[in-house]
Amino acid sequence: MENETINSPGYDIPDDIKNNIAVTTIDRLYNWGRRSSVWPLMFGLACCAIEMIAAQTARYDMSRFGMEVMRPTPRQADMLLVSGTVTKKMLPSIVRLYNQMPEPKYVVAMGACASSGGPFKEGYNVVAGIDKFLPVDVYIPGCPPTPQALIAGLIKLQEKIDKQSIRTAPWYSKMKDPNYVPMPILGPDLIDVRRNAEIRDAAATKESA
Repeated sequence: MENETINSPGYDIPDDIKNNIAVTTIDRLYNWGRRSSVWPLMFGLACCAIEMIAAQTARYDMSRFGMEVMRPTPRQADMLLVSGTVTKKMLPSIVRLYNQMPEPKYVVAMGACASSGGPFKEGYNVVAGIDKFLPVDVYIPGCPPTPQALIAGLIKLQEKIDKQSIRTAPWYSKMKDPNYVPMPILGPDLIDVRRNAEIRDAAATKESA
């Protein structure tokens, strides 16, 4: 949405009734209401969380964009802001929180660690990007990103919401939960159960060799 109005582009409304009539679509009205009422889940993982907290202060005033109501429970949140380093021990809890969030829900990877592992990418205990397990909607670069970068990323999320349609939205499909992510298993290493067949084939190949 290029402006804060709900009028659909391409419809000329006479000047004398512009303040009384709006010509729009269900999608535009629906997205207009959602784009400025996104509630992030209140949690942080590492130093990026400090920048996330700073973005909530009066200096930056993230409430201008309707994204300042951070909820302490996933049942009331619809945006998972992954701010910081994701360790393999922490990942199962993050996936559990994501699965407990109601649809529609979004994931924002804040900082280099959440996006790709950052300076710990080759570490034995760090996940090389939360997108290995969760569907990320917006990536915010930086180590750590500034509050301005976080706000810019949230504006990008708003732009993505503006382009969504009720007809194609995955949360209205007939599938029970199209975005459900099975819980990874933390054993000798982190195991993505969605890759069980691949892991089984690789182990069989190695054993036969």
